[in-house]
Amino acid sequence: MDELLLHMLKMKGSDLHLKVGQPPKTRVHGELKPMPDRPPVTAEVMEEIMKGICPPVQWERYLQTHDLDFAYEIAGAARFRSNYLYDNHGMAAVFRQIPSKILSLEDLKAPEVLRRISRLKEGLVFVTGPTGSGKSTTMAAMIDYINKNFEKKIITIEDPVEFVHKNNKCIIQHREVGDHTQSFAAALHSAMKAAPDIVLLGEMRELETIRLALNCATMGMLVFGTLHTNCAPKTIDRVIDVFPADQQSQIRTMLGDCLAAIVSQLLCRTADGKGRVAAHEILLRVEGLSNVIREGQISSIRSMIESGGNDGMCSMDGTLLRLLREGRITAHEAYMKATEKENFAQLLPKDEAQGAAHA
Repeated sequence: MDELLLHMLKMKGSDLHLKVGQPPKTRVHGELKPMPDRPPVTAEVMEEIMKGICPPVQWERYLQTHDLDFAYEIAGAARFRSNYLYDNHGMAAVFRQIPSKILSLEDLKAPEVLRRISRLKEGLVFVTGPTGSGKSTTMAAMIDYINKNFEKKIITIEDPVEFVHKNNKCIIQHREVGDHTQSFAAALHSAMKAAPDIVLLGEMRELETIRLALNCATMGMLVFGTLHTNCAPKTIDRVIDVFPADQQSQIRTMLGDCLAAIVSQLLCRTADGKGRVAAHEILLRVEGLSNVIREGQISSIRSMIESGGNDGMCSMDGTLLRLLREGRITAHEAYMKATEKENFAQLLPKDEAQGAAHA
């Protein structure tokens, strides 16, 4: 397994995908490519290499539940977020590289508004986007900024722990679900008694986790969490829709009172094809936002974002257009990632524009 992972790093890949009957494949700049000169993986080899790097207790858990997440490290090379699963051909695995160096907001060329969000004292901040969009990297950079500039107590709750921060100005406690706590909800219950300034949640899927995160934010903590949504309105809808209908009015009120920001992120291929650049949509707490959420007028949020440029807000399509004008992405990439595609179709090369018109 180490040989495959090191080969992935040599290819400058972000993910390694293993499936019985297929050669190992790695994702490079967003595209999945087979590793050269590697035969299809047999069921016997798959079990041998997966078991070889997995702690025995967790291997038994995987055999029982057919799902497992854990962190794996090759000393001096990199750490990986490992996902074991079963599919229609048997055992399978995906490994995602966790950069050994925590990138700063400067390294990421992140918008200045992320520093302002990092300086907040309380509230709920969502960092959203599809799988592989760099949510964890962005949150790690924000925690790094806080750690370098402010004296805070930070608790991170993840499954597994990805980025490990060294204590600088902050006291940082990393808690891994399964090893250090039974669940996200249990860890949040504990956090309420541990008096942190900041809580980072690697996952916000279950109703109880979201409810407790809202409670922490209303208690005066700054709470960072992730969701697999691609824009601010869908994020708000997702949070509210998790709850039963008879509780949604109360949740709208709580969310309206404590929502501080939503940072939605997509990764785009750069114009030279040699890397990726993040595009953001950012919603900030401004006057009127809490009323919009409480009253369920989520459709109004789009216009709030588009008119909030002076406050640091930006729409995804606006960011894509800026990246295109700066020559950092192609018109095709902007069109593919855009929300309102018709606004970008006219910017495509003539042959692509004709194809888009008939799509």
